[in-house]
Amino acid sequence: MSKNPRCLYHSTFASFLNKDFDSIFGTLCDNYHGDALTTTREAWHGEIAIMKNVIASLNDPNGQIIFEYDIPRLGKRIDVVLLYRGIVFCVEFKVGESKILEADIDQVLDYALDLKNFHKFSEDKVIVPILTATEFSKHTTDIHMSVYDDRVVNPLVTGKNCISALIQKVLERFPYETPVNPDWIISPYAPTPTIVEAAKTLYESHSVENITRHEADDVSTDATIRYILDVIQKSKSNGEKSICFVTGVPGAGKTLVGLDVAVRQTYQGNDSPVEDEGAVYLSGNGPLVAVLTEALAKDNFQKCRDRNEPKKISDSRREVGKFIQIIHRYRDNMLAKIKNPVENGVLEIDPEKAVKLAESGYGEVEHVAIFDEAQRSWTHKRLADYLKRGGTYGNKLKVPNFPMSEAAFLIWSLDQREDWATIVCLVGGGQEINTGEAGISEWIDALNENFPHWKVYISNKLTEPEYAEGKVNELLQKNANVTYSDGLHLGVSLRSFRAEKLSAFVHALLSLDPKASDLYSEIKDKYPIVLTRDMDKARKWLHSKVRGTERTGVLVTKESARFKPLAVHVLPSGDENAVHWFLEDKIDTRSSNYLEDAATEIQVQGLELDYTCLLWDADMRYENGDWHFYRFNGQTKWVEQVGNTESKQELMKYMLNAYRVLLTRARSGMVICVPTGNPNKTLNGFWEDSTRLPEFYDGTYEYLKSLGIEEI
Repeated sequence: MSKNPRCLYHSTFASFLNKDFDSIFGTLCDNYHGDALTTTREAWHGEIAIMKNVIASLNDPNGQIIFEYDIPRLGKRIDVVLLYRGIVFCVEFKVGESKILEADIDQVLDYALDLKNFHKFSEDKVIVPILTATEFSKHTTDIHMSVYDDRVVNPLVTGKNCISALIQKVLERFPYETPVNPDWIISPYAPTPTIVEAAKTLYESHSVENITRHEADDVSTDATIRYILDVIQKSKSNGEKSICFVTGVPGAGKTLVGLDVAVRQTYQGNDSPVEDEGAVYLSGNGPLVAVLTEALAKDNFQKCRDRNEPKKISDSRREVGKFIQIIHRYRDNMLAKIKNPVENGVLEIDPEKAVKLAESGYGEVEHVAIFDEAQRSWTHKRLADYLKRGGTYGNKLKVPNFPMSEAAFLIWSLDQREDWATIVCLVGGGQEINTGEAGISEWIDALNENFPHWKVYISNKLTEPEYAEGKVNELLQKNANVTYSDGLHLGVSLRSFRAEKLSAFVHALLSLDPKASDLYSEIKDKYPIVLTRDMDKARKWLHSKVRGTERTGVLVTKESARFKPLAVHVLPSGDENAVHWFLEDKIDTRSSNYLEDAATEIQVQGLELDYTCLLWDADMRYENGDWHFYRFNGQTKWVEQVGNTESKQELMKYMLNAYRVLLTRARSGMVICVPTGNPNKTLNGFWEDSTRLPEFYDGTYEYLKSLGIEEI
C-alpha cells in the first residue's frame, strides 16, 4: 500500500487480501487527521471485514480499493471506492443499520455526482453509488442509469451480504468499460462545462441579489470588472502571470465583482463555456461561503421547481460548490502535491502525487483565481505552525519547516501553470480580525521576493493607511512591474448607497477624528443611526424599521462577554448556524430577525443585513480621550491590555477592525446599544455584578452622544 494524502488507505485487491486485518486498521488510524471517534473506529472494523469478503469473491488482483477518499476541495470523504473493470464504485456504509433512509441515499448519490462533476479522471466513467446498511435484508435488483444520462447509475441499496452480487449485476450491465486511469487517485480537480453552465445560470437569475443589492441604477461595478477582464486578456495574449488588487469601501460589492468576473471570464460573451478558461471564486470566510452557496442553491432549486424540473436541493448545492469554494481546501489540494519534507526552503511538485497536464503544468485547471478578503490570508508563522501539526483540511499531512506565507503559496500555486495565470485579490481595508491574518503587505512581500516576473495591477487607494499600514508605496518602490489604477477601486457602498459617506463616518468615529460629528450630520437623514442604552428599545426600533422580507439582527464582537443579562446569546460557531441566521424566514427562531442570537464579526464579515443593532460591550472603551482594550478572564473580571508587546498591539488593531466590520454591516440603518451596566450594590456595599460596572460603559456612551448621534 502506498501512502497518499487524498485518502487513508489505498491498495490493489491482491495487496488488500494479503494484508492482515490489524495492519489495515492501523493504517487507517495512523493516517486519520486527529483522534478517530469510537464510532468511527467501530465502523472501520466492520467495513474492513465486509470488504475482505467482497474483494475475495471478485477474484481480480488488479482492482483497487480506497478507504476514506477525499474529494478535492469539497471537504467530503467517501467510505470506500472500488476501481474495478473500468467502473468507479462509491460505497457508503451505515454499519449496524437495518433501515434505508432517503437522506443516506442522497449522501452516496452526492458522492457519485461530485466525482462526475469535479474529478477529471471520473468524468467519462460509469459511476455506481451503493448504500450499504449492513443489517438490511434486501438489495436492489435492477440496474438503471439516472434520467440525466450522465453515466451515473441510480443509487443501489443493499445489506452486507449482497454487495458482491450487486457488483456482479453492474458488471453484467456494463461489460465493456475501458480501464480507469492508473492515476485516478491523484486526478486533477476539473469542473465540467455542465457545472460551469449551472453557475452561469445561477448568476443570471440574480440569486446574488440577496447578498449584494443595488439600490440605484447609476451605481455600477462594471468599470472595475472591465478593467480586470482586460488584464486577464492581456495576460493570456502575452503569456504572462498577473495579479490585481481591488479595493473598496465596506459594502461596495467586492464579492459581486469576484463572482461576476468568474462568470464573464468563463463565457467571454458566448453561450458555451470556453474550455480551460474558467475562474474560481475563493474565500477563507467560512460563513460567507456557506451563506452564498445556500442562497444561490435555494434560489436555483426553487426556479427548477417552478419549471417542474426534477431536481434536488443537493444538486443545486453541488453546482454552486464548483463556483464558490473555501480557499483553505483549494490551498490544501496543492499542498498534497508537494515533495515532503521541503528541502532547502524550496517547494517542488512530487510527480508521484500529481498529474502534469499539458499547459496547466501541475496547477489546477482554472487560469484565474479570485481571492476574496485577501487581507485575511495567513502569516508564514500561522501557516507553518498549522502544517507542522499536520492540520490540513483534507488529510493528516505534516509539513515541517514550511517556507512560505499563505499568500506566497497561493501565488506559487498559480505560478505552476506553464502558460498564463491571473490572480484577483479583493481587499477590505482595516478588516484583519483574527490573529495570524497577514494583511495585504504579505502579498506584496511575496511578489517582491519570490515572483518578480508577475505583473502587478494595483488600486491607487491601496496606498492609504488602512492597507498595509500605509506602506504600500514603500514596499513597491523597487518593483518595476507595477501599474496603479483608480479603475480597481470601488468607492460607493452598494450596501448603503443612501449614505455613501457611512464608511468615512465609521473611520472617523474609530479614529477619534473630530470630523465624525460633521459626517454624521450629513448622513443621518438618509441613513438613520441612533443610540440607546436599553436593548428592549433597540429591538423595538429595529422591528419598527423592517418591512416585508427585510432582515435585522444583533451584532457583538467575539471578545464580548457580558451580554446574557440583556437576553442576548452569541450565535454558536459553525457555518450551518450562520446559514440559518442569515437565510431562514423571520418566523424561524434561528433567524437573525428574532434578535435573540447575536453574530460576531467573524460570522458577518462580507455579509450584510438591512438594519442592525451593535451591542457595544466593555471590551473596547472610550476612557480619557482614547480607546482602551480589555479581555474578560472568563469568570470574574475584565483585564486591560496595555503596553507595547506585539500581541497586545495586535489585539488593539483587531478590536478596532472588529468594530469597523460591525459598524458597516447594515444597508439601511443601525442602532448602537451601549448598556448602562449594573449600578446596584448589596446591603453590605458590594457590587451585585462587578463585571458590568456603569463606568465600563459610560465613557463610550458619552463619546458617541457627543458626536450628535440621536438617542432613543
